[in-house]
Amino acid sequence: MNASQKAAATQSQKLMIFVLSMSLYGLATLFTELIPKFQVGLVEFSVEYFLFIPLTLAMLFDPLSAALGASTGELVFSEIMLGQFGGLGELEKFITVAIGVYIAGRLVKDPRNKLAVGAAALFGTGLQLFMGAVVDILKVQFAVEDFEAVAGLPESVFATEGFAFLNDFLFSGILFCMLPTLYLVPRLYGKIEPLLGMAPRTAGAAGGVDLRIAGVCVAGFALAVAAELAATAGMALIDWEASWAESGTAMAAGMVVAAALAVIVLLVMKKNSERNVAG
Repeated sequence: MNASQKAAATQSQKLMIFVLSMSLYGLATLFTELIPKFQVGLVEFSVEYFLFIPLTLAMLFDPLSAALGASTGELVFSEIMLGQFGGLGELEKFITVAIGVYIAGRLVKDPRNKLAVGAAALFGTGLQLFMGAVVDILKVQFAVEDFEAVAGLPESVFATEGFAFLNDFLFSGILFCMLPTLYLVPRLYGKIEPLLGMAPRTAGAAGGVDLRIAGVCVAGFALAVAAELAATAGMALIDWEASWAESGTAMAAGMVVAAALAVIVLLVMKKNSERNVAG
């Protein structure tokens, strides 16, 4: 390992992490649009998201850069590049995904600890899904959205959203978030960090969630709730949808741009790594 490598990321390294997370997760969200959903009775089998990508980056690198990159990637590639933008309504998913990924990344101090990695991945995913369920419940409670009952469940928004939460958490949360993260993080540890000129995290690395971080996350969630309530009530401010929204051409273009951006970032990382070794 080069003596100049440090575990703490510089601003340029954080930018690389942000762009890598944005492009890879943006590409993944486009792929989820193509995966069909299956309904078996009350249970729906659908891929909510491939959150393992930003979770892995957040546990190996700077959590905040990976979290904001993931939220930005979903907004840019699966919304704007598909010809649609919901104004304030986009804030809820943006903020809750960022909070979930950020908290999960902060909870892992040693990426070699598989128990910590698995628990953090489950907690971060569950936190994001839980916040989304709370927002949906509040929209009905504040009468800005009508309640849609599900046949076979009690006619209660709490039962409906609670079941949806468990369904997404047990299927997408475990299969497409926790298990891939648990597989990738220990295997990439010590191999991907040198590409950014960074030293791998160690057990003594700074991390955890203190009162300040918790307070910022709570304030962010409150903002997400307010924005979603306002958007649902008809105050989205900017609500745009193009005539070609969600077309095959838009989907293909988004995938090409996201993939190209990811390749460029990886090539730059490889070049920087070779320069550091030569130096």
